[in-house]
Amino acid sequence: MISYIKGILADVFSDRIIIENNGMGYEVLVPGSLTGRMPLIGEEVKLHTYLYVREDALMLYGFFSREDLEVFKLLLGVSGIGPKGALAVLAVLTPHDLRLAVAMEDAKMIATAPGIGLKTAKKLIIELKDKLKEPVESADPLVEGAASLSGAASGELSGKQTQQEAVEALVALGYGRSEAAAAVRKAGADADETADVEILLRHALKNLL
Repeated sequence: MISYIKGILADVFSDRIIIENNGMGYEVLVPGSLTGRMPLIGEEVKLHTYLYVREDALMLYGFFSREDLEVFKLLLGVSGIGPKGALAVLAVLTPHDLRLAVAMEDAKMIATAPGIGLKTAKKLIIELKDKLKEPVESADPLVEGAASLSGAASGELSGKQTQQEAVEALVALGYGRSEAAAAVRKAGADADETADVEILLRHALKNLL
């Protein structure tokens, strides 16, 4: 198992990079969002890696953080999602945004990843609901608030429903779903934990302007 690779960045493509180490060039497949964050060619780079073994090929996948790598492994465990699909999800959603989407049961957000349909996104939510947890040291109060309100009385919006309505309202205004989710998440930190949709929207719009 190759835990990580560190070497000189030799080349960058849309979905992979070449790292030179001890005279050898290693092809590492990466999320599309990662290629734009690479250092200049000729500089040193380190990626946490996952070796995917098939009968006809060995493929190395790389990520800047261990968190990205662990989420990638979890995605591979979802039936119907292979390495290509897992990379597609991480190309459009950060691990934190993915956790938020799963907590909110927002299949539409997950389905914004190329090649991931609504059916697969819903399956992902079901299979990762109990596995994809926010790290304790960086737990999001917005998601925790949603969980604590799961038993709210009938007619009263839970935290999760409030977040989802706020996200949908922003999408209706023309904002991207991932962008809207990030703004609502930040709004949760700025507003009172009992904030309704209108208050969340007001804070979220300030973050987007």
